[in-house]
Amino acid sequence: MYHFKTKPYAHQMTALQESCEAEYYALFMDMGTGKSKVAIDTIGYLYSQQKINAALVIAPKGVYDNWVKGEIPTHLWDAVPRSVVRWTPSTSKKYQEELRELIKEPFTGMKIFVMNVEAFSTARGTKAGALFLQNNPNNIVIIDESTTIKNRKALRTKNILQLRKFSKYRRILTGSPVTKSPMDLFSQCMFLSEKALGHKSYYSYQNRYAVVQNRQIKGRSFQEIVDYRRLPELNGKLDQFSNRVLKEECLDLPAKVYVKREVPLTDEQSKLYAQMKKLALAKLDNGELATTQSVLTQLMRLQQICCGHLVDDDGNLNTIKSSRTTELLNVCEEISGKAIIWCTYTHDIKDIERQLQTRFGQDAVATYYGDTHQDIRQETVDKFQDPDDPLRFFVGQPKTGGYGITLTAAKTVIYYSNSYDLEIRWQSEDRAHRISQDQKVTYIDFVAPDTIDEKILKALKEKIHLAGQVMGEDARQWLI
Repeated sequence: MYHFKTKPYAHQMTALQESCEAEYYALFMDMGTGKSKVAIDTIGYLYSQQKINAALVIAPKGVYDNWVKGEIPTHLWDAVPRSVVRWTPSTSKKYQEELRELIKEPFTGMKIFVMNVEAFSTARGTKAGALFLQNNPNNIVIIDESTTIKNRKALRTKNILQLRKFSKYRRILTGSPVTKSPMDLFSQCMFLSEKALGHKSYYSYQNRYAVVQNRQIKGRSFQEIVDYRRLPELNGKLDQFSNRVLKEECLDLPAKVYVKREVPLTDEQSKLYAQMKKLALAKLDNGELATTQSVLTQLMRLQQICCGHLVDDDGNLNTIKSSRTTELLNVCEEISGKAIIWCTYTHDIKDIERQLQTRFGQDAVATYYGDTHQDIRQETVDKFQDPDDPLRFFVGQPKTGGYGITLTAAKTVIYYSNSYDLEIRWQSEDRAHRISQDQKVTYIDFVAPDTIDEKILKALKEKIHLAGQVMGEDARQWLI
């Protein structure tokens, strides 16, 4: 008998009951509704039935660490012995031995190998994942945020599809299986089974559900999808092996759901961060950081590096290679409906506006910060609140847009960066969560692991006013 470590909500229990015995299944559950818990309970249940003893979890870089540190320890029944290994490209002798034991050595409990999806763009990562499954055939493969394999031509998609032949059970997890077109479904469902959609060929699938016209540009002929058809039939097929959960339908979910998205520093960021931290500690030891504001300025510079830029002592802004905006675009692909994106720094707001306009169109994005003209501020709010208006992303500065306005059209709020001011956080959260909001709201915090990001978020969660905590010896704890 399987026991739950954390009590499932009603919708999670329904999804588990429908899927736990299935060879393949899709959990199409909105972000914040707990699809990873359903997948982890599936692992525990199948293990308790002696049907599996290995699990390969594949997730985006910003998510896969959380499976190891958060999701598995939180939700997997303690009576299930487990060996959990996180993939890294490390060639150290210690890690290679740990990986060899996970792949090849007998183990009486559950072996869980957590890999980032990007690893399958490499030969080493692909080989490691395949060897793990081949040596542990009683397994389940789980792909979290499966839209990462929607591009059938991408190398990682091709490599992950090859894993199907080594797997016993398969699951895909995503809140938005169709981000641009129904064609996004093909490779995701092909990973589950060739039988899932009833089409082994992409072109057979396309011919069934898309309207295609021949085009010619500069003498080059190609086929262009201009419309879609038979979508009720397609939805009927999906219903046979999937569970769709919308956040607004989950009556027992809390009104606010919090999610952390990890965005590791690039090598360039890590180097600059270490240098800036060393400089700040030297200034602290020399007595140069004698005021709260001087300490907060150093913390701000560390946070700027996490965001991908730095303003130097002369006021010059220097950009730094970062994956933060890329991660934001990935999240925006995953979510449905309108979203608020809060940024502390003007540079980030402008950059995000450009990136989102390129990806989603000019009319899909509007900004709201100090330089936004007063005459268009209310117009921006009105357009965002209009369900028929194409404006989907409200990119704002919380100290400007975090007070007084109503943005209840959003059910997702993304903190690209956090202010250390607790009141600003509370006020900005309440732009979406207030009277007239009839949906659950998910708050997503972007965090660079082992940096000032984590300390600021921890302080906000513990309702600590940071400005009163950064002097004396406390300052050193914030800087190290």
